Amino acid sequence: MRILGVGITPSQGVKKGMVDNIQQATEAIAGSVERAERSSGTRILSAHVAIGGNHTQSINNRGISTIPGRQRPITEEDIDRAMDGAKSLNLPANREILHSVPRFFVVDGQEHVSDPVGMFGQRLDMDTHIVTGSVTAIQNLTQCVESAGVQIEALVFSPLAAAEAVLEDEEKRQGVVLADIGGGTTEIAVYVEGSVFHTCVLPVGGYHLTHDLVAGLRAPFSHLEELKLQYGCALPSRVEAEEMVELEAFGGQRTKDISRRRLAEILQARVEEILEMIYTDVKRAGFDEMIAAGLVLCGGTAALNGINELAELVLRMPVRSGIPMGIHGLADSLNSPAYATGVGLLHWAAQENAASHNGHRDLKIPNIELKGVMDAVQKWAKTLIPK
Repeated sequence: MRILGVGITPSQGVKKGMVDNIQQATEAIAGSVERAERSSGTRILSAHVAIGGNHTQSINNRGISTIPGRQRPITEEDIDRAMDGAKSLNLPANREILHSVPRFFVVDGQEHVSDPVGMFGQRLDMDTHIVTGSVTAIQNLTQCVESAGVQIEALVFSPLAAAEAVLEDEEKRQGVVLADIGGGTTEIAVYVEGSVFHTCVLPVGGYHLTHDLVAGLRAPFSHLEELKLQYGCALPSRVEAEEMVELEAFGGQRTKDISRRRLAEILQARVEEILEMIYTDVKRAGFDEMIAAGLVLCGGTAALNGINELAELVLRMPVRSGIPMGIHGLADSLNSPAYATGVGLLHWAAQENAASHNGHRDLKIPNIELKGVMDAVQKWAKTLIPK
């Protein structure tokens, strides 16, 4: 995949993965879109958009389809009926389904069938992973993106998108945990036997690391955010005891020198807490003995110096950084775990496009309702109107 343009702006108007200021969020989105358009020389009319935040919830459910007669093999229509059964949940009025991801099929008791089309059987069970979200959170995000002049092709749950960019197929088969440590949340996806088996959002992230620094060092948030990026380290033992950094502090004495190791000690405490929360969630879901491939860290906080080594010490499992794979062109500017979700959305869109051209469902990609003809006409009309 060739990257033509990149547009990055600081996040605004979003708290714990949810929009809390429509105007600020819209401006941030519009700014990044404008930069990407300028960088690529291309007009952006529509996009796949990541959605996260602790309003999302997931559940595993099973749908059943009975195959009439014994003379014909299982077809796509039988799978569709099983999927409809799996999606028949009694959801509250304020929630809607974001994804229904096929995990595996059971044909007449034969477990873990990957694609049953063409097989013979009388009963088809479909095991699915269903992600739901708050209707109002979805509406607020949609409003921000569309106010920035971009139509939404599909909303994709962030850790599922990130997994497309950073996880290897072998890791998914052997069992792996993806942890996307963002600004206000940490989003988790557990893959076992090639499919997603569990997702979750924890209400802690990089913001909390900086907030701890504010409380411990008594200095402005924005300055400590820069300091964290430049001098931060999750392992104090890696830092020379006498190494000092200059701090813009509150109070009458505007600047002071502090030990860089003190900075690292504050960061280590919060990072250990986040790692333990990740492990507790995976253990509660019952997958702690099934993740031979260990942990893959992505999101902005995954770029913190020493975080992989600390995670290996705390969790006693293999840990690596999730650097986006399978891209060239302007790939250098995306060579960081912070951009896993953005690149994952491109992989997602490409697979979705390939599946629709092949005329069959790609079981790796959840069913997402396609827009109508009018949407396509609107997009075509926009290309004719000068900006």
